[in-house]
Amino acid sequence: MERPLKKPDWLKINIASNEHFACVSQIIKTHHLHTICSSGRCPNRAECWNRGTATFMILGDICTRSCRFCNTKTGKPIAKDVNEPLKIAKSVQLMNLSHVVITSVDRDDLPDLGASQWIETILSIKRLNPHTTIETLIPDFQGKTTLIEQVVNAAPTIIGHNLETVRRLTPIIRSAASYDTSLQVLKQIAESHIPAKSSLMLGLGETHDEVCETMDDLRDVGCSILTLGQYLQPTIKHFSVVEYIHPDKFAEYKSLGLQKGFRMVESGPLVRSSYHAENFFLEKVN
Repeated sequence: MERPLKKPDWLKINIASNEHFACVSQIIKTHHLHTICSSGRCPNRAECWNRGTATFMILGDICTRSCRFCNTKTGKPIAKDVNEPLKIAKSVQLMNLSHVVITSVDRDDLPDLGASQWIETILSIKRLNPHTTIETLIPDFQGKTTLIEQVVNAAPTIIGHNLETVRRLTPIIRSAASYDTSLQVLKQIAESHIPAKSSLMLGLGETHDEVCETMDDLRDVGCSILTLGQYLQPTIKHFSVVEYIHPDKFAEYKSLGLQKGFRMVESGPLVRSSYHAENFFLEKVN
């Protein structure tokens, strides 16, 4: 068996916690909520929770898909919690968030693929937190434009959908999603005049030229916000890390992305799609 690559020094993570971490953790437990911070084993959980922020994951913590990069549980999900949107909204209120990020598992088992839960969550947050900006990281909804339109009409501040990797690696890394379907989702978002955001994981075996081609594809459909981060293998059962990308290379990609016309680019080994998400709004991305 091939030995895994040794993590370089620049991937060391500060896991210290403080009172904000404990407060966020307690709110999440009290309301029986899920976060991608925990389910996805995000390396930035301590930093974000210490700042009093979190990315909420709706529609449970069991995904109907089994992507080779993702640590979220896969299988047969339980029924959706109809009280979840209000629980999320109350948690945002208790945490006094100025910007909140919402994501979800894929729910291919539901007739509307979870769209109604997305809409009610967005509207509930708005009702209780009228001054909080809302960033949504949505699934592809199997490319069904009517469902995507429903989420768009709920009018979150930013809508993200992750392309995850380059075209060549998509069939290997993503279990059901299509590269072109994801581009169409982002195009529909951008054409609604809501900022479209996407994210790429690096270190899966992609080439420099492929990353540049993917940036071009994203710009061609109107995506204006991009994040790039290092893929970290969650368990030995997941896809192996092919390469650890040096911070200097991430800086180069950030410069290239800005040259290509992205309005915001966050690029670094520990960057994730929701990492410091509030900074994009503070920079007045419209």
